[in-house]
Amino acid sequence: MRSPKLAALELRRFGRGRMPRAALVALLLLPLLYGALYLWSFWDPYGRLDRIPVALVNEDRGTSTGGEHLTAGDDIAGRLLDSKVFDWHEVGPEEAGRGVEDGTYYLSLTMPADFSRRVASSAGDSPETGALQVRTNDANNYIVGQISRTVFAEVRSAASTQASRGFLDRIFINFSGLHDATARAAAGADDLESGVTKAKKGSEDLADGLKDAKSGSGTLSGGIIKLDKGAGDLETGSRQVAGGTQLLADEVNKVAADVRPFLKDNGKAIGDTARLVSDSSEAVRDNLDLLAETAPTASAAAHTASDDLAEVYRVRCEEQPLPDPGVCPQLKRATTAAADVAGVADDVNTLVTKQNGDLTKLRAQLTTLQKQADALAKRSPDLDTDLESAVAKINALNTGAHKVAKGADTLHTGLGTAKTGAGDLDTGLGKLKKGAKSLDSGLYRLGDGSATLAQGLNDGVGKIPDYDKKDRDDRTGVMADPVRLASSSLHAAPNYGTGFAPYFIPLSLWVGAMVAYMLIQPLSRRALSAGAPAWRIAFAGWLPVAAIGLLQVVALMSVLHWQLGLEMTHPVGTIAFLALVTCCFAAIVQWLNARFGAAGRILVLAVLMLQLTSAGGTYPVQTSPGFFGAIHPYLPMTYVVDGLRRLITGGGPGPVWQACAVLLAFTAGALALTALSARRKQVWTLDRLHPELSL
Repeated sequence: MRSPKLAALELRRFGRGRMPRAALVALLLLPLLYGALYLWSFWDPYGRLDRIPVALVNEDRGTSTGGEHLTAGDDIAGRLLDSKVFDWHEVGPEEAGRGVEDGTYYLSLTMPADFSRRVASSAGDSPETGALQVRTNDANNYIVGQISRTVFAEVRSAASTQASRGFLDRIFINFSGLHDATARAAAGADDLESGVTKAKKGSEDLADGLKDAKSGSGTLSGGIIKLDKGAGDLETGSRQVAGGTQLLADEVNKVAADVRPFLKDNGKAIGDTARLVSDSSEAVRDNLDLLAETAPTASAAAHTASDDLAEVYRVRCEEQPLPDPGVCPQLKRATTAAADVAGVADDVNTLVTKQNGDLTKLRAQLTTLQKQADALAKRSPDLDTDLESAVAKINALNTGAHKVAKGADTLHTGLGTAKTGAGDLDTGLGKLKKGAKSLDSGLYRLGDGSATLAQGLNDGVGKIPDYDKKDRDDRTGVMADPVRLASSSLHAAPNYGTGFAPYFIPLSLWVGAMVAYMLIQPLSRRALSAGAPAWRIAFAGWLPVAAIGLLQVVALMSVLHWQLGLEMTHPVGTIAFLALVTCCFAAIVQWLNARFGAAGRILVLAVLMLQLTSAGGTYPVQTSPGFFGAIHPYLPMTYVVDGLRRLITGGGPGPVWQACAVLLAFTAGALALTALSARRKQVWTLDRLHPELSL
């Protein structure tokens, strides 16, 4: 009997009663329980995040920055409520804590009271990091915590971008201010350069003037030294004069005190005597002829007057230690005049007596005597007043001499100070002269530097950007978020279900084959008993399960496409590929059951677990321990997953053709091994009659 007929006989067994028919239907629908139900359960979990209740706590008080009121917490809260990412509930911190603890909320997001202040601090002197506080409870659900970290990473990035925009906007505004300030500084540098040029001219004049001033200060210093020496001599001489005038004043005052009473009391007598002499002289002159008769009398009277005046002069002017310079000369003249009168009288008397005198000469002498006597007589009433006036003048002279001495002392002291100052002035002018040269040299360097500064500032004005509002907004946007994720996915899967379909579809087909061989014998007993060829026995046991597998593929993919919305880039290729997959899985499961019997069912399950953990259907196999990476290339589901991904989501056909080759190899190899097992089964042994394990 041929293999197809044997396979048909095996399938007809399921039509002999309700239970077998029900078992066949269950067998056909079994992959749906693994494939469709699993994929349906998390087909698009991110599309339903708005059903997850979470707590939102906004304690932010806001802040003022740059003349504006910033409410970063309110802004973020508003965007979160509008985003519908989660089912947000605005609550207080206590209620949020209780809700996360008892499972009312899966997580809580808290914006602290100083959140806006910290965000705004990025533009200030003490920047601080604003912290969004997320609290999860893995005892409620671990995956929600993982999802929240992704979502809140985007929230944090948006908040950071907003803070950066404010900070960078101020930087660009400061650039504009810096541009204007540099322009003003450049204008000031131009003025500085012009001023330095004038200052250079002035420094040259100053240096020349100080050179002349240094020469003049040396001459001044030498002159003041001479003046100081002369002032010293003047001080010494004036002190000596003051001492002499003081001594003179003391003596004059003393003599005047003695003479004034005499002159005051005898002034009239002195005057009368003088007038007498004057009259006598006139009379003698007029009466020379009577001289002979009156000469002896006149001579005696003249001698008397002369003696009186001489006595007065001797007493007041010769016996006193300090004679009165104002009175004694007059007394001296009066005494001399009286003596002269007496002498004249003697001469006249002698002349008259001898009668041989020169009368003409005598008349002249008498005229002189008369004048002198008249003068004495005229001043005699005022001799005491003249003496008082003379004493006052001498005292005034003494006072003046003392003032001169004091002034000379002050002058000497001042000239000493002036001498020191002149020396300091000369030294200082020397330093100024040297400093003026340094100033002149420095101003030359300053002139060069100011020209360089002016040029640099003028060049810098053109290099410092001056942005308008539009430029600031554009540049702030770029710098606040300089790296944007230009995410593009080649052959993107629209949802979780599509992404995981290449993993769960082969899983369900393997389970379908595994359960099918729980109901269908891997090797037909009739064929074994009839001694059919081993390869025909193998095909007879494989074909019914492969046929059921094809029906499972059609049922599974119909539900996934028409009910769940699975879209396939290559639908026909996907169905054809899955047909090959189910045939391969059926051959492998058949061989395990045919070769190992009851233990083969355990091996089928073990091989399934090895394939699920090493196929890379969820996480990349590189993230798994090394054991799974080692067996990854040697199991068929590895290639099935890679091929289905290209057929469902798109991509190059290379992995598909590689998978087809591997699956054909596994199918042929498994059927060959099954045929070998069938040949062994045609020989009955005690182990087959009495198996150690039966399932």
